[in-house]
Amino acid sequence: MTDRQKGRGGAAVGVLSDLDAVEAAAVLYLRLWCDGPEAQAQVWDDFRRTLGPDHGRRALKSFETLCGLCTRHGRRPLMRHSLRCACVGADESCFATFIATASGGEREDAMLIATLLVRADVAPLVAALASDVGLAFRRMNLKDPRAQMPEPHETLH
Repeated sequence: MTDRQKGRGGAAVGVLSDLDAVEAAAVLYLRLWCDGPEAQAQVWDDFRRTLGPDHGRRALKSFETLCGLCTRHGRRPLMRHSLRCACVGADESCFATFIATASGGEREDAMLIATLLVRADVAPLVAALASDVGLAFRRMNLKDPRAQMPEPHETLH
């Protein structure tokens, strides 16, 4: 993979404020999860607070498994912007669209998008997990709409 190919997934293609709640949650929680243990604890706290301990734990497990499979079986590493960046990168946009599509019941389209992220043999599993995660994000937004609304931030790459 060339240096040029490595950077393509990070190209800014939008801004967080243009995403719906599920898509914004997908981007923000992906960034948090990849930011390390302290940020992962914040993900757990958000899931627990809005979904309750049992549903939150299940949602967290699905999200953790989804992120792990994308990392281990990804076609290439997912490029991410910094946590406080207002832009959305190409890979982040794909991930967000994938989760929103899967949780919207569009299984075939979700499977197609999954093949952009991971190997084809892993696509059915990640599509099922993306549906679970997206539905959790939808429930979180219904319980606490402010939890899913991204705060405006300056661009910090």
